[in-house]
Amino acid sequence: MDFKTQVAPEGTWAGVAADALLVVVTAGADLPKGLDAPLAAVLADALKAGDISLKAGQQLYAHRVPGMKAARVCFVVAGDGSAKAVAKAVGTGLATLKGGGSRHLAIGLAAPAEAAAATAEALVRAVHEAVYVYRHTKPSAPPAPKLTSVSLLCSKAQSADVARGMLRGQEIAAGVELARDCANRPGNHCTPTFLAAQARALGKSHGLKVEVLDRKDVEKLGMGAFLAVAQGSDEPLKFIVARYQGAAKTVAPVVLVGKGITFDTGGISIKPAAEMDEMKFDMGGAASVLGTLRAVAGLKAKVNLVGIIPACENMPSSRAVKPGDVVTSMSGQTVEILNTDAEGRLILCDALTYAERFKPAAVVDIATLTGACVIALGAHRSGLFSADDALAAALQSAGDAALDPAWRMPLDEEYDEALKSNFADMGNVGGRAGGAVTAAMFLKRFTSAYRWAHLDIAGTAWKSGAAKGSTGRPVPLLTHFVLGHGG
Repeated sequence: MDFKTQVAPEGTWAGVAADALLVVVTAGADLPKGLDAPLAAVLADALKAGDISLKAGQQLYAHRVPGMKAARVCFVVAGDGSAKAVAKAVGTGLATLKGGGSRHLAIGLAAPAEAAAATAEALVRAVHEAVYVYRHTKPSAPPAPKLTSVSLLCSKAQSADVARGMLRGQEIAAGVELARDCANRPGNHCTPTFLAAQARALGKSHGLKVEVLDRKDVEKLGMGAFLAVAQGSDEPLKFIVARYQGAAKTVAPVVLVGKGITFDTGGISIKPAAEMDEMKFDMGGAASVLGTLRAVAGLKAKVNLVGIIPACENMPSSRAVKPGDVVTSMSGQTVEILNTDAEGRLILCDALTYAERFKPAAVVDIATLTGACVIALGAHRSGLFSADDALAAALQSAGDAALDPAWRMPLDEEYDEALKSNFADMGNVGGRAGGAVTAAMFLKRFTSAYRWAHLDIAGTAWKSGAAKGSTGRPVPLLTHFVLGHGG
């Protein structure tokens, strides 16, 4: 989709040549000032007739308004002028407009808004979200909207900031779409081999250096924990390493490690049948790493970034790892596998050890790791764990700026007691209580060589129910975080 700025300050929108004009007003008691006379007349009449009120979420559609070049006009009310509220309002308006015949949409903000760049980024992402349709395995999916061009109306003084925000929004949206398309594919399509192919394709299109390790390579490295999870499946494991270099080689990279379980049955500790289909989303962390690489490379950011994805299936078979088995991780630490459904931390721990070789500025792992995090935080915020206050603050701030929020969780040393084992250096699970925290404490044992944070996205990586599907989170958070390390 083509996005562009159009210098057309409020009061000149009657002459905007577009198929549709989406006018965002903010909630309040008074008619917005500065509207063109034709727009003000329509809105005032509708308010008087009770067809719309200036409350958040309200909207009004008008066709062929006299004096307007745009054939379709849609008013939508935002709760306030924040980027979040305005983006939500745009999504509401697009639900009305996207199914029609409009090819060119103009969006005007008839209200004070936050910083122009932040608002423009949010609006672009809202448009992409509104028109996204998964169709790779669904030929009967609805046809794509006819909408091909979107203009953000602004003053001349705002145009540079708006253009900058739009560019960032476009690249982040492209990364989100890549992550969603990967995660939405069923497990028989999105295999570890498929993820490796996606990484290689991304390398060719965006200048990344991509390396894919196979079983023999992983065995030589001594990744006993990763191998243990993968051994129950006929699908070959892949250990994917993708590097983007936008800064000097001497600049320490940010390393993102994404959990890539392309289907999780739970292994021998098998899951209940209900909603097990959603375990295709258990590679949401891997998908977010690919999406972030896509966004950062697309923006040509002056930063070095490494993406690491351990990818495999977790399946029950005669070869599968058993509860009580003890394995040796790449770090040399031994792990008693008390529950084979706590497999994500096993593949991540070896990837976290592998990350040491890059002498990173920071390492962030991203994983749909625990149901306990869903219970704690629901579907709105990702769980954020880090013993590094500055790193945690940077991630929290990036999530807030990206409208992709996280919430910091504790890592008190007392939680580590739950991982004690009589037969290995540690067990892979503690008790039920504090499960998201003990999972993070397990990972922490493999990160002493660098600054580290963990994002548990089990509640935010996908939606269930009628809207079932990947969200592409936390690509926006991660992109903002990585960009914060650039020059």
